[in-house]
Amino acid sequence: MDRIEIFKQWISESKRIVAFTGAGVSTESGIPDFRSVDGLYSQKFDYPPETIISHTFYERKPEYFFRFYREKMLPLGFEPNITHRVLARWEEEGKLSAVVTQNIDGLHQKAGSRKVYELHGSVLRNYCTRCRKFYPAEFIRDWVGVPKCTCGAVVKPDVVLYEESLDQDCIEKSVMAIRSADMMIVAGTSLTVYPAAGLINYYRGNRLVLINRDATPYDNQADLVLHESLGTVFSQL
Repeated sequence: MDRIEIFKQWISESKRIVAFTGAGVSTESGIPDFRSVDGLYSQKFDYPPETIISHTFYERKPEYFFRFYREKMLPLGFEPNITHRVLARWEEEGKLSAVVTQNIDGLHQKAGSRKVYELHGSVLRNYCTRCRKFYPAEFIRDWVGVPKCTCGAVVKPDVVLYEESLDQDCIEKSVMAIRSADMMIVAGTSLTVYPAAGLINYYRGNRLVLINRDATPYDNQADLVLHESLGTVFSQL
């Protein structure tokens, strides 16, 4: 039996699938990732992207931060692809219990997924740093300079920057979902960004599937590894 057939069989036999997704899921919708050949880390800026999207840089050079954020991190107008849609369908069918994602683009929800734990936040949520008033992504996109609330304070995207902690409630719910999963699918992530990547260590089952074009540090721990594009794999499911 080939790997895709094994994958299909495990899906049919599972009732509490958890999908752990990274940037590779969204690149097939046209959103660039960070670490690929064409990703943000390969492009030339005055500062390294890791520096620009750090809390320190946001505080010290907000004008530059928001210019970079608008140009490179505000993926609006993109549509879900086959992977997003299949995962949403499995949830509707009662097979998938949660999506835990490193992505900030909201495409899982746009595809119809309801239980999505966004480890690194979302560009679709933006709050005043003083009064907590909510603003949509379009408000950030259309503002020139540092976006300000009606109260005069800065409006910050609800995105986890370097040096910032992940939301504890989101982590706890993700861990609970992963611990109770009877199958875990890790898709489109290099599994090099911590603490998010370490969450897969909470999986206790024997159906850990890794789907990524490149090798990951967890390949030798997986029960099934597919080094293929996600579109190729999910279009067969």
